[in-house]
Amino acid sequence: MSDEDQDPQHWFDGEAGPVVRPYAMTRGRTGSASRHRLDLIAVVIPEPAADDPGRDQTLSPEHVEIVERCIESPQSIAELAAGLDLPVGVVRVLVGDLVDDELVHVTRPVPPAELPDVNILREVINGLRAL
Repeated sequence: MSDEDQDPQHWFDGEAGPVVRPYAMTRGRTGSASRHRLDLIAVVIPEPAADDPGRDQTLSPEHVEIVERCIESPQSIAELAAGLDLPVGVVRVLVGDLVDDELVHVTRPVPPAELPDVNILREVINGLRAL
């Protein structure tokens, strides 16, 4: 056994703080019980019940940070992942937990299949110009 294996400070980086694996933050989960689809561009918006997330002792520091960032201004899943320096999969699980706890809700972008056809829009524009 090397000295590194016996040193309790081995898992501590003075500049970065303690090293926590992403699966530890999600308790090994790769998805949430939430039935919501959390796209990269889905926007996370806090609920009124999330006025002071630090007060809730059941939330992890990452959950609290997500809610606090969204209280300042609603953010997408991608923005949260970049701002927190966490993998997108971890942020999806954490946001799913917050949705299940009714602390945030997520607005989904319009699926491409539901968007109007470009040709129809061109015909409408041309029809308006003809008026």
